[in-house]
Amino acid sequence: MNNTYKKRLKGLGEVEQMVMDHVWAHGPCSAESCREALAATRPMKDSTVRTILRRLEQKGFVAHEVEGRTFIYRAAEARQNVAVRAVKSIIDRFCGGSAEELVVGLVNNAVIDRDQLERLARKIAQGKSEEKPGARAKERSAKKGEPS
Repeated sequence: MNNTYKKRLKGLGEVEQMVMDHVWAHGPCSAESCREALAATRPMKDSTVRTILRRLEQKGFVAHEVEGRTFIYRAAEARQNVAVRAVKSIIDRFCGGSAEELVVGLVNNAVIDRDQLERLARKIAQGKSEEKPGARAKERSAKKGEPS
C-alpha cells in the first residue's frame, strides 16, 4: 500500500522538525527506528513517535508504505523544496512578495554579509551562463501550456 495523498504543507513544531531531520538524513524508516535514533537527544514513547509521524503525514511532509504490519515512512518532499516553500511564504507574508526586500533586510540586519551575497550572485551568474539559450523561454511557455 502506498499513501501519496498531497495537501498544502503546514508548519513544523520542534519535535516534528527533529523527526523530519531524521527522515531527511536517513531515508525511509519505521516509527521504532526513528524513536531509537532520537532516543539520545529526545527520549519518546513509541506511541508518541507514531502520533508525530501520523501528524506529519496529515500535514503532507511524509508518506508511508506498509511492509508486513510495519509502516515505513519516507519524506514526501525534499528538505530543500520544503525550505523554499517556507521562505516563499515569508516573502509573501512579510515582504509583499519581494525577494529583493528580504535579501536587503538580511544584509542590513547582518544575517548574511556582503561577501556571502557576492558569492551567491556569482553562483547565480554561473548557473545562468551554463543554461542553454532559450531554455527559460521554453520553460515559461510550458508552464503556461503553450507549444514550444
